[in-house]
Amino acid sequence: MKKCEWSLAIHGGAGILKKDQFSDELLNEYEQVLRQAIIKGSEVLIRGGSSTEAVCASVVIMEDSPLFNAGKGSVVGHTGVIEMDASIMEGKKTKVGGVSCVRKVKNPILLAREVMERSPHSLLVSDGAELYAYQRGIKLEDPKYFYTERRWLQLEAARKKDQVMIDHEGQTQTVGAVAMDKNGDLAAATSTGGMTNKAFGRASDTSIIGAGNFADNKTCAISGTGTGDQFIQNVTCFDFHALILYQNKTLKEAGEIVLQKLNDVDGYGGFVAVDPFGKIEMGFNSGGMFRAKMGSDQDIHIRIF
Repeated sequence: MKKCEWSLAIHGGAGILKKDQFSDELLNEYEQVLRQAIIKGSEVLIRGGSSTEAVCASVVIMEDSPLFNAGKGSVVGHTGVIEMDASIMEGKKTKVGGVSCVRKVKNPILLAREVMERSPHSLLVSDGAELYAYQRGIKLEDPKYFYTERRWLQLEAARKKDQVMIDHEGQTQTVGAVAMDKNGDLAAATSTGGMTNKAFGRASDTSIIGAGNFADNKTCAISGTGTGDQFIQNVTCFDFHALILYQNKTLKEAGEIVLQKLNDVDGYGGFVAVDPFGKIEMGFNSGGMFRAKMGSDQDIHIRIF
């Protein structure tokens, strides 16, 4: 069997998705963005770029699309404010960076990377994170840039029901990417707008290393999506890593265990993961997950349901 030189997997959110919620035209739009994102990241890996650069390249494409709940397409919180989270982790030295509750950062994943690479800290939040973005030259936008009509309508619907909502008809959640580069180094990146009608200042699993994101060259890189508070409760992505490290579980076995544990606390969601050999696993315990994968040993594979 040919040795895998590089691998990349991405997701655009897992949820209670039903095929009849989507028109063929809308599904095609989602698939086009997923294709753009997987190709962009793969181009980095093909030319010998790092896994960190690759996962950021893929996530930026999805953050810039209004279709996904991250960056431009983020959902709206209870007070009418959009607050976004992101995190990134490198497997070689387990370096981490995260941001939470940012409102003006065009691509939160790029700020998370800046925190990881240049800040003495691991997690920056709200105004402090945005001040750091300004100081480091990370692109900022007027908050109006992030608002879309359909996300506002979702907020109004959630307010009427007095509910915090994670799923909407024909909509998606958190985005993420995992990669192994030609040096065998792993990385994981995750970005989200959180939950519709969420409390002001709510931090998600996406911003918390070990909950919604993790990478270690010894085991795997994993990015999660779903009911974030249950991901935090279970420390899901670290748990996935620990099952491999301490119990020698395969990616598939670890995935089955963490998804069952999510189900046990009334949570749901999914993940994409890659191991040190470039093997990819994509799993979910909900109706579907927007996902794609590609590697030196496999062509583009895109699925939703």
